[in-house]
Amino acid sequence: MAHESRIDYRANANAILRDTPGVREAVTRATTHFDANREQAYGEIDEVALRDWAAGLRRHVLANLDRYLSQAEENLTAHGVEVHWADDADEALAVLETLVRRHEVRRVVKGKSMLSEEIGTNAALARQGVEVFETDLGEYIIQLAGEHPSHIIAPAIHRSVEDIAEQFEAQLGTARDADPDALAAAARERLREAFLSADMGITGANFVVADTGTVALVENEGNIRISTSIPRVHVAFVGIEKVVPRLADLGSLLPLISRAATGQRLGNYVSLISGPRRADEPDGPEAVHVVFVDNGRSALLGDLEQGEALACIRCGACLNTCPVFRQTGGHPYQWAYSGPIGAVLAPALLGLERAWMLPQASTLCGACEDVCPVRIPLPRMLVTWRQRAADAGLGFTGETMAIKAYRWVATHPGLFHRTMRMLGGPLGHALGGAPVLTEWTRFRVLPPADNAERDKK
Repeated sequence: MAHESRIDYRANANAILRDTPGVREAVTRATTHFDANREQAYGEIDEVALRDWAAGLRRHVLANLDRYLSQAEENLTAHGVEVHWADDADEALAVLETLVRRHEVRRVVKGKSMLSEEIGTNAALARQGVEVFETDLGEYIIQLAGEHPSHIIAPAIHRSVEDIAEQFEAQLGTARDADPDALAAAARERLREAFLSADMGITGANFVVADTGTVALVENEGNIRISTSIPRVHVAFVGIEKVVPRLADLGSLLPLISRAATGQRLGNYVSLISGPRRADEPDGPEAVHVVFVDNGRSALLGDLEQGEALACIRCGACLNTCPVFRQTGGHPYQWAYSGPIGAVLAPALLGLERAWMLPQASTLCGACEDVCPVRIPLPRMLVTWRQRAADAGLGFTGETMAIKAYRWVATHPGLFHRTMRMLGGPLGHALGGAPVLTEWTRFRVLPPADNAERDKK
């Protein structure tokens, strides 16, 4: 859920690097591993053809979104699913509050869902006195730590095994030198009772299939499958952009997500949910609810320059390859989505005034666009947000003044060339220590004075 305070990425990043010195190494190690796996997995397929197909499919869906959403609602309802619509986070949480009361829910287990993070589901349930358990291991770790996810697919990517072992020793009673298997076993033991006693399971959805009314979920741990089958009630929060036309589309989309995200050929568990338990079925929920959430997406869809961001399939590949994200992880972005895609979505869904700094957190190297499985032009979108921020008078005060001064000098040729000669000498080295130029000149050399004279001629 959006808050009014500005997201100060620069201050947040500095605080992360100052207070958690191991975060850079942990995030870089994990993301480079994911990135290498993705490259290897792409090498096994016709990458160009598959990405072209996926990009075309996602644009087709966005161009016909109303039709496919209507079809999905019709077919979900025919299977006994109750469909709800929410214009914003408040409406989505109001639906949840109603369902909690209707089904007399006291305990909830959750699969990993970035949309539930976006709208503030856990806090809303806590206000109703409902006990909530994150069941994805990474999500459970950060829930116990009182943190928010640092990555779309790897919520605890910023934490080392040693950090988690120390945390679990204090909270779950494991040994300080416990290995990853022992840590996972301790979490599994604690969560088993929650699974068996929960009244409601909450998930997101990778996709909702329009022609069959099917909710598709892919995962690696099996916790989503348990969360959707044991509790009496299953609630899926779904962004309106997550619909796909045909069940056959999943045959290529789900492997593409896995390859782009972690380098796997396919996630370990794929669940296709088409309604509550039938009379002749021994397992499954008594009720299934799908809540389609807008929360600014319709407005973004109508933005001719930025609407393609809704093609995103939440694989996290752009985060894994981003040199800026690797320095700090996702916490400096201060909301559910981080990295390049988060920096593009934030100004649209949270407001430019609050999130204008996030598009600045990019080198514009283009790596994110190179790896995006649905070919979203993220660098161009980041530049567009920067331009809109400048037009709105938003930006760093020192930078704005420096650009205005440069523009004035550059429009006076004589002054410009004299300035360049000075900057190419001792004055340039002195200014290299000024705050506005320190980072820029660390890996760049100003042109020497003779080049300025040559250009003048």
